Amino acid sequence: MSARFEAVEVQGGDVFWVGAVDWNLRDFHGYTTHRGTTYNAYLILGESGPVLVDTVKAPFFDEMMARIASVTDPGEIELIVSNHSEMDHSGSLPRTVAATGASRLLVSRMGQKALAAHFGDPGCEVVPVSDGEETPLAGNRAIFLETRMLHWPDSMFTVLPDRRLLFSQDAFGMHLASSMRFDDEMDNAIMEEEAAAYYANILLPYSPLVGKLLEKVRGSGLSFDIIAPDHGPIWRSDPSWIVGRYSGWSKGCSGPRVVVVYDTMWGSTAGMARAIGEGASVDGVEVRVLSMGSSHRSDVATALLGASALLAGSPTLNNDLLPSMADLLTYLRGLKPTGLVGDAFGSYGWSGESVARLRSYMQDMSVDLLGDGIRVQYVPDQSALAACRDLGKKTADRIREINGRAG
Repeated sequence: MSARFEAVEVQGGDVFWVGAVDWNLRDFHGYTTHRGTTYNAYLILGESGPVLVDTVKAPFFDEMMARIASVTDPGEIELIVSNHSEMDHSGSLPRTVAATGASRLLVSRMGQKALAAHFGDPGCEVVPVSDGEETPLAGNRAIFLETRMLHWPDSMFTVLPDRRLLFSQDAFGMHLASSMRFDDEMDNAIMEEEAAAYYANILLPYSPLVGKLLEKVRGSGLSFDIIAPDHGPIWRSDPSWIVGRYSGWSKGCSGPRVVVVYDTMWGSTAGMARAIGEGASVDGVEVRVLSMGSSHRSDVATALLGASALLAGSPTLNNDLLPSMADLLTYLRGLKPTGLVGDAFGSYGWSGESVARLRSYMQDMSVDLLGDGIRVQYVPDQSALAACRDLGKKTADRIREINGRAG
């Protein structure tokens, strides 16, 4: 027996969620998605014919089409809006055009180029829209806003201003599979965690642009009762919650949190990490000590969102870092976290290059280094562990000073 997929009403009896749930996704180009994801597509019904906003990842085409068919004849769809050309939202686009007979596809100007590069001719007329352009969608006034590099060059918002409804593509989303569709149906703690992970691992490099976009929207006078992103829950109870989080994250707001991350061979660097964490554990400072033997790079990135300090440790292997630490720091360097203080530490047997290599990565990340790092040959003695505790305390004192000035 095949599953029965139903559309879910979003607003007013004529706007529906017709997306798909991917319960089993665990990797999104290097970012671990512990709770799967959704690919959200939306259907707007109206006398002028239904409009589809975004599609789904290619393997989920049949699920989307079944949801559409639960509320209307898919063959009546003549217009599709593509807010974002990444393949988890456009992968089924050519099949959707063929199955519905859609004659027009509305995209941003950069989206026109991206979809041509992906698919060539998608099978219908591709109509680029300009930033701020208005056009009717299923009897509704719609405004298109370019959101370039949030997080692709083609990204745009579709706004129904009279209905205070925003289709926000990847912005304000999260990777979270659920049988529930709306924010007020879900656990707040889980949403907080997954929203932070999504921002830290996808949008963090574009934080200056996020801030400018939020100012642009505020300046336009637009406000929203519903924000419908392309991943995760639809925000209907309090859209200002997620907008407020984005505002804070985009400003690089940090608190007194120290992240100590390391990998180890025979336990020496692990012992140093624990001592540093102990030294940093003073009143008012949160410490997270993460081993790359049990943590994923994307979890470290999430822990750093809102942190003030990064302390990184590795033993020396073949005159370099352990591969897990090189992988982590390459990943973090691309995410461009800002406003961090920190330093490096590690043990070695005979050559001891790892601390210098760690510091080089951290300099590339503009981490404000607190000293010269700590190198220990073989096994740390009590004097070495005391130096590690001192580094932790020095770090905590520094970030308390910084946060005190910020406050």
